[in-house]
Amino acid sequence: MNSRFLALVLAGSALAAGLPAAAQGLRPTPQLGAGRPAARDSGPRPADFIVAVVNSEPITNNEVRTRMLRYEQQLAQQGSAMPPRGQLAREVLERLITEKAQLQVARETGVRVDESLVDQAELNIARQNGIALPELRRRMGQEGIDVAQFREDLRNQILLQRLRDRELEQRVKVSDLDVEQYLREQQDGAGDPALTELNLAHILVAVPDDAAPAQAAQAEAKAQQLLQRARGGEDFGKLARENSDAAGAASNSGVIGTRTADRLPGMFVEATRDLQAGGLTGVLRSAAGFHIVKVLEKRRLGNAGVAVTQAHARHILLRPNAQLTEAAARQKLADFKRRIEAGQADFAQLARENSQDASARNGGDLGWASPGMFVPEFEEVLAALKPGQIADPIVSRFGAHLIQLLERRQSTLSAREQREVVRNLVRERKLDEAYVRWAQEVRGRAYVEYREPPQ
Repeated sequence: MNSRFLALVLAGSALAAGLPAAAQGLRPTPQLGAGRPAARDSGPRPADFIVAVVNSEPITNNEVRTRMLRYEQQLAQQGSAMPPRGQLAREVLERLITEKAQLQVARETGVRVDESLVDQAELNIARQNGIALPELRRRMGQEGIDVAQFREDLRNQILLQRLRDRELEQRVKVSDLDVEQYLREQQDGAGDPALTELNLAHILVAVPDDAAPAQAAQAEAKAQQLLQRARGGEDFGKLARENSDAAGAASNSGVIGTRTADRLPGMFVEATRDLQAGGLTGVLRSAAGFHIVKVLEKRRLGNAGVAVTQAHARHILLRPNAQLTEAAARQKLADFKRRIEAGQADFAQLARENSQDASARNGGDLGWASPGMFVPEFEEVLAALKPGQIADPIVSRFGAHLIQLLERRQSTLSAREQREVVRNLVRERKLDEAYVRWAQEVRGRAYVEYREPPQ
């Protein structure tokens, strides 16, 4: 395993829940430990020391160094610009302070995360990397990552997300006037990247961090050769499966999937700006190596005749409570799945009898849904299913779900349906704004003491 895989693993854990940039609220802080951290220290580990105290809980220099390493590797994997190390150190410390204060609020208010949910999150990360869970843990051990600490990071990020959902959901309302104003802003300006959807595939020829110039040149030559083969008509997916160093490429043919432009590496968005579906970029260089990007689909929401892939699904929802833990809910749904697949029970009937939402009366049927209509964790699972397939139980902010995909179709969104997509975008923007205010409130109530490094 190399640092590319490590970056993807870490991006799927604590980094996936990084705070919005506007929430960082940077202020002068002491200079932190010098030197670029490595995935595995080649010599004795520097003596640790406390750099800040948050309501009597310490943050150590090694915590900051570890988090800096994770962000540097994630930025390299995405091809994003690397900020100056002093600036990154200050940002990381402030994020750790914010997280520490929020975790304290979560504990004080009784927010809990079952062990089964951490198990699920860890399994999802293994699947995203196209490997089994034991292999994920083995590779993490090779990289010097403590599995117990990794799971604790996962638990904390789930805990923070639950706290944020609880605190913010009721604060955000979207009116028709909000939607109209948003649409006017898009017409008057350059447009929101969140309204541009791209489905991209890419090939990565990785370059090690310590590569010699000759090794980098060899990797670039390989990327140029792959680009010429793709331009010559060879199947891009096959080239990605056989040659890409990106995690999961062997199973997903290099397909990143449909995302709005604001959720893709800026380098990819800029390079594909003038390309249409089927277009290929030249060879792009990032800190991770050399990339070739292909545009599979490109569409602008808000324009007439926008076509999307819709999913028709059904589910059974169980809401954990004092009598039903999350683990028990997932176990119950797993039993439902076993019985359905064995022909001993009917999905629709089980949904009518057990599902704890309005879809129960329709046998759990959720109707046709466009991208963005469900919460991300639900959509991620749904996107991986084939028609007729039932997923393993998952947990979202609403409870535990058993999901079945019934069918998919290509559909042109009506004006009303496009407005609903825009409504969801406005809601997400308002949630981000509400989060910034809430995070500042929590940070403002916390007692924070900065410590100077020992002389």
